[in-house]
Amino acid sequence: MTTPIFHVALAADWAAAQASGEYAISTRGRTLAEEGFIHASRSDQWEAIRARFYAGVTEQVLVLEIDPDRLTSPVVVEYVAEAGQEFPHIYGPINLDAVVRVEPLDQ
Repeated sequence: MTTPIFHVALAADWAAAQASGEYAISTRGRTLAEEGFIHASRSDQWEAIRARFYAGVTEQVLVLEIDPDRLTSPVVVEYVAEAGQEFPHIYGPINLDAVVRVEPLDQ
């Protein structure tokens, strides 16, 4: 397996993905259609993403571990000037079988 990438998700969005067969939320409050890609992160980045964008969320938050080799959508690593670092972006929906682990996070 290639080095996994991660996506912080709301449990309700993940449940909706399981019903529809694919995950298409870019980040909290933004869909893939609105953003053009799904935000992802490396293992050393996702906790900062959670702290910045999901602080104060009262519903269950998850971290999805994704195997890039299983994705049917392309992953492009891009520099994000605002953050001063590179992040993996998924240019299309996440097929559910690419998600190898789902971990609930403490509130």
